[in-house]
Amino acid sequence: MDADNQQLGIMPLREALRLAEERNLDLVNVAPNAKPPVCRIMDYGKFKYEQSKRERESRKHQKVVLLKEVRMTPNIDEHDLNVKLKNVLKFLSEGSKVKVSVRFRGREITHQNIGQELLERLAKSAEEHAIVERAPKLEGRHMVMILAPKQPSA
Repeated sequence: MDADNQQLGIMPLREALRLAEERNLDLVNVAPNAKPPVCRIMDYGKFKYEQSKRERESRKHQKVVLLKEVRMTPNIDEHDLNVKLKNVLKFLSEGSKVKVSVRFRGREITHQNIGQELLERLAKSAEEHAIVERAPKLEGRHMVMILAPKQPSA
């Protein structure tokens, strides 16, 4: 293939190199494993520059999603729960995912239903800002739930 994306057909290597040299361009092996190998006549330096420019542009538009964590215990007070909810909403508005965990200490582990209800109540309070990515699940002595920010409807 030449610089204008025109197929030149199958030709010997020497002839392809001569064509590239006449046009002051490079012969680049695009598909070496194909039968026969596919080569393109192009300005390789310009190609690499444009490729790196595209990569920089795509990195500029990427959004890094962080995972923030909010911890609490099953016997949390109402006001403290509201403060935790406020923090969860702040993290979600920043575009971060939030890991909400309830830590059971000592005999509290026998009342897992309290932790479950607590997490479900928190998810219900934040439902207009978040979706539950992972439902409450017990992992050792911690019950964990992950909330992700809701995408604004376009």
